[in-house]
Amino acid sequence: MTEAHPLSDLPWTRGYTDPAWIRRFTSAGRELSPTRRVWRGAGRPRDLPAGPGGSGLDTVPLALGGGATISLPELFAAAQTDAFLVLHRGSVVYERYLHGTEAHTPHFNASAAKSWLGLVAAVLAHKGLLDREAPTTAYVPELAGTAFGEARIQDLLHMGTQVAYGGRPFDKSIEAQRYFAVIAPRMRPFDHHGPATIREHLLTARATGAPGTGFRYENGNVEALAEVLRRITGLSTSALLGDVLWSGIGAEEDAYYVLDADGVEAASGGFSATARDIARLGEMLRCRGAVGDRQVVPETVAAGIVSGVPDGYPRRVRLPGAPLTSPATLSYHDLWWIPNDAHGSFMASGIHGQRLFVSPGLDLVVVHFGSQVVSPSVPAVPFAQAFLGIGAQLAAAVPV
Repeated sequence: MTEAHPLSDLPWTRGYTDPAWIRRFTSAGRELSPTRRVWRGAGRPRDLPAGPGGSGLDTVPLALGGGATISLPELFAAAQTDAFLVLHRGSVVYERYLHGTEAHTPHFNASAAKSWLGLVAAVLAHKGLLDREAPTTAYVPELAGTAFGEARIQDLLHMGTQVAYGGRPFDKSIEAQRYFAVIAPRMRPFDHHGPATIREHLLTARATGAPGTGFRYENGNVEALAEVLRRITGLSTSALLGDVLWSGIGAEEDAYYVLDADGVEAASGGFSATARDIARLGEMLRCRGAVGDRQVVPETVAAGIVSGVPDGYPRRVRLPGAPLTSPATLSYHDLWWIPNDAHGSFMASGIHGQRLFVSPGLDLVVVHFGSQVVSPSVPAVPFAQAFLGIGAQLAAAVPV
């Protein structure tokens, strides 16, 4: 029997059922909330040259396994696609914008942005500035007594805390809505009396189990990690991401973070950038951290996204919306999803269809932005399988 939610939870279970309403938030964050820019740096943008092989992708059925196929127009309709870009061997072979989105339009990355922060943390750990085995309270003493305080940094990077907020039983979808209400006052119910800032929200978290013993996908891990990184560097999350990543990838546009009432970035999902700049980020990682002859991210960090998955629970996980009865075929490392395919692929994933898919073995980078309805009545879109199908098609059409 499915457990019924109490009536007090009804305002938090509505979700988003209209793509146009979702798109209002995915494409217009600066008009709805205070934001802080992530500077692209002073250099010229990295060129994204056009390349061969993508002209027939609209009509090719992409194999999904088990005899099933999907076409790109079918994928775009199912995912309410706003932007779609494919790089093959560093060149743009397919690029399309829908529903008023344009190449220069920053789009909500949602939880895909967790992976960007995980990459920053891995760089700081590589430099010796962050100790993965230290408890969070070593950097943020105020989190003592919360579910995150005694968790190690390594636990935060692998969603390894067991947490409940405000004395409530944990429900992922409801807690996600409550988190959105912290950073977006417009989304609060009429009689909302809960936390009004990210830090207040974290202070209500209590452990329901030992950290480092199992995977539970939860925004608080990332917000606690972001506070750790701010304490280490003395920089805002926006400035830190700009220094470590954004100013080095040859971005064409500034990105931005949504801020809470304290002026703190929503690090676990409040980031927006253009599809072309996220493609530049992915291409840098496909090239093992390099942009041309310049090493933006240490090669061992870029390669370690896939090769560095620790033993234990991070090796077998499911996407957040996957049924508990489905096989746990993914891995999770430093806030990146690892499909464990034959091509060394890895992925950043966010609600409503935000994806960055990097497949070094297929010389492939795919960016998808969308405004998809999230509901049990709406079938999941097989993004990763479709992206692999694109890679196989390009490999056959453009031999080395």
